[in-house]
Amino acid sequence: MTTTILTLFTLLIVLYLWWGFRCLPAEQWQIFAAVPAARQEQGSWQGINFTWYGLLTANAYLVAVTVLLVLLGAVGVPPLGIALLAVALLACCVPASRLVARLVEKKAHTFTVGGAVFVGILVTPLAIELVNRTAGNRFFFQIPVMAAYAAIAIAYAFGEGLGRLACISFGCCYGKPLAATSGWLRRLFTGRCFIFSGSTKKIAYADDMEATEVIPIQAVTAVLYSACGLLATGLYLASYYSAAFLTATIVTQGWRSCSEFFRADYRGGGKISAYQIMGLIGVLYAIAAACLLGSEPLLPPDMAEGLESLWSPAVLLFLQSIWLVIFLYTGRSTVTGAILTFHVHRDRV
Repeated sequence: MTTTILTLFTLLIVLYLWWGFRCLPAEQWQIFAAVPAARQEQGSWQGINFTWYGLLTANAYLVAVTVLLVLLGAVGVPPLGIALLAVALLACCVPASRLVARLVEKKAHTFTVGGAVFVGILVTPLAIELVNRTAGNRFFFQIPVMAAYAAIAIAYAFGEGLGRLACISFGCCYGKPLAATSGWLRRLFTGRCFIFSGSTKKIAYADDMEATEVIPIQAVTAVLYSACGLLATGLYLASYYSAAFLTATIVTQGWRSCSEFFRADYRGGGKISAYQIMGLIGVLYAIAAACLLGSEPLLPPDMAEGLESLWSPAVLLFLQSIWLVIFLYTGRSTVTGAILTFHVHRDRV
């Protein structure tokens, strides 16, 4: 059963990424919908843009929280405990994605997953302890710290990997121009670059690189993180919780630090960015946590029990609410605008 589910999940991820890599650099995949908000004097309407960035980010969060529910449900944590832990982490990490970007990049209208994850790594033990001491004591459950750390790291790997499609759609987190590379790097990516179109893509208005061949760093990250998530899931289901946690964290945070050498978007001043430092600190923090908490005794996970925890109206409504909140928070564009006009087709009246 476990092998079948992982195989099917892998196939779905491959198809999803293949579609994203092929379609999302195009201009029409940035704005998902435009909603009229205020009428103009000329009869047109000022519109609010909702982006594919927000929709794809919401999809990634949905997958991440679902993975978290299944993996923690497999070790006996009830849906209530998982939901409270997820809400506590999201309450810290989602605002941090904008706050850290403002502190590092001096921009008020952008997000950073790297900053959010760094905050998440630091606050996870506190969030687990808070849930255990409050709802856990009241409803007679305890969240095992190392299993939770591993499940969160795996969920992040999938969420961040799939979330890179949002960056492709918006044209952010882009790689260096192929023309600026040489040697093995240029040979490796010749014929495999992204070419973004659309003047409202970030790569166009921030660095004037529309229609330029750039290293597809978002695609590399998406593939690496998704593969890492699958490997770490296999370790988790084999009861190697510390190994799963370290694999997911070291690969994702290590690559976050390395990948920025191949990126061209602004990441703050200096040769080494604050995000790279955060990634390295995250790796060291993870190793220390595994050494301190790795001996925690746990029962083997039961995949069937984890999947069964999803089939509840309350859980399904919770997942839908997560998707909607994330879409509304990240999907409402504050850097693009729209002017809308409406008319009647007279020949159809």
